[in-house]
Amino acid sequence: MNKQRPVNLDLSTIRFPATAVASILHRVSGVILFFGVGILLCMLGMALASEQGFADVAGFANNPFGIFILWGILTALAYHLVGGIRHLIMDMGFWEELDSGIKSANVSFVITAVLSVLAGVWLW
Repeated sequence: MNKQRPVNLDLSTIRFPATAVASILHRVSGVILFFGVGILLCMLGMALASEQGFADVAGFANNPFGIFILWGILTALAYHLVGGIRHLIMDMGFWEELDSGIKSANVSFVITAVLSVLAGVWLW
């Protein structure tokens, strides 16, 4: 069976709708949190093990790279929380239409951006 459908192989022209981006980012933030919890538990274990370990963790947390890692984990947590609340509201039957789904996805991006900036201000 020969189908005569157009094929778009130029990946730079493909645009996902906001709802698809929100769903993909929710999954990505979950993966980041999975590894972030491991990092945070390692830091907690080191800090509780000895006085030197606590000093090492404090030094890492005051290092610009360490602050960036912690900011990334907090941003992923904020997005995952906001996206999770959005999905829960959609599971209750609200925002299921295309227009309201797009608006709720864009609002979740804005709320996450605000929370990310606040986390950055708090850490730096």
